[in-house]
Amino acid sequence: MTTTPVETAPTENAPDGGRGSVGELARIFLRLGFTAFGGPAAHIAMFHDEFVKRRKWVSDQHFLDMLGATNLIPGPNSTEMTMHIGHVRAGWLGLVVAGACFILPAASIVLVLAWLYVEYGTTVAGQGLLYGIKPVVIAVIAQAVFNLGQKAAKTWLLTAVGVAVFVLYLLGINEILLLFGGALFVLLVTVIQQRTTSTPNATSLLLFSLPGAALAQQVAERLPEPVTLSQLFLTFLKIGGVIYGSGYVLLAFLQSDFVDRLGWLTQQQLLDAVAIGQFTPGPVFTTATFVGYVTAGVPGAVLGTLGIFLPGFIFVALITPLIPRIRKSVYLSALLDGVNVAAIGLMTAVGVELARAAFVDVVTIALGIAAAVLLIRFKVNSTWLILGGALIGLMVQAVL
Repeated sequence: MTTTPVETAPTENAPDGGRGSVGELARIFLRLGFTAFGGPAAHIAMFHDEFVKRRKWVSDQHFLDMLGATNLIPGPNSTEMTMHIGHVRAGWLGLVVAGACFILPAASIVLVLAWLYVEYGTTVAGQGLLYGIKPVVIAVIAQAVFNLGQKAAKTWLLTAVGVAVFVLYLLGINEILLLFGGALFVLLVTVIQQRTTSTPNATSLLLFSLPGAALAQQVAERLPEPVTLSQLFLTFLKIGGVIYGSGYVLLAFLQSDFVDRLGWLTQQQLLDAVAIGQFTPGPVFTTATFVGYVTAGVPGAVLGTLGIFLPGFIFVALITPLIPRIRKSVYLSALLDGVNVAAIGLMTAVGVELARAAFVDVVTIALGIAAAVLLIRFKVNSTWLILGGALIGLMVQAVL
């Protein structure tokens, strides 16, 4: 008879690598990849239960330190957490295996759904599914803004930055410029506060910075460009290398690059891509798999997925040795605050734009309101709401 070894509780800073097998990591993260519904916050809660409470691979403090580090680098936070945990358990190979095994199930499911969407998305059944899912997606975005906004807008300065990003994005200012501009502005104010006895006029500084941001944005109209695999890969590589915040911020980048700049997607297709991303388990960034397939088939799906996730692996590998120092820095904390609140502003602006395509009649408006109430007030899992929205959509289309 064999016995299962008992894991020992970790120290506050668990040692890297050599404590478990790569096969063990692959099995666990493949399972999580198929069952991790509910978005990044739900994923983090699942990881805490699995690896801190049950398996005791890392301590609470080490888990929090790794989570803080993921917020300071671009990329999908929950997926980057899998890489950190894999590194703690089995070194550098564990980092790669854990991240890849968490991504693979979601990407595979999205690829199948993308094929079904291209083949059947314009049928009555396909239209009915998306008709009911889209208003729920808007409610999910609203719930994310509601929850994260309360944490991000901690001061009047941060609130002002979030509102400014929201307005400027709707006016056509580039989302990368707004994301980094918001972060650098908050960092600038913090530096001044640290070096002077008087508090600077944050509102004046913000207003002073807005003309420069506006001048930096190119507003020339572009005609749709032909789809090429190299440009598809490089576009997703760029997005993966600069995107902060939750997966919902991805909407702003997809809107700017694939709808507005390249013209490869319609607004409707973007909303459909978001709906598919919400309907499936695992990282929301597998929306790139869907976009890649719709624009360039299976090669596009593979390159889109690789492009958007590759920077995360690189950033996690680079930041792992720095984790003990990050949480002690006043300036890094300020930069993180700025990134977070700018991300909330972008999420809100994109949600407003997508809502125009989702709320087309009384039924969709009622469905969106009901989903928002259930999400925010009663904490119902978004997966069940999306399934319910799909069912209602099919019923409405059958009646009509």
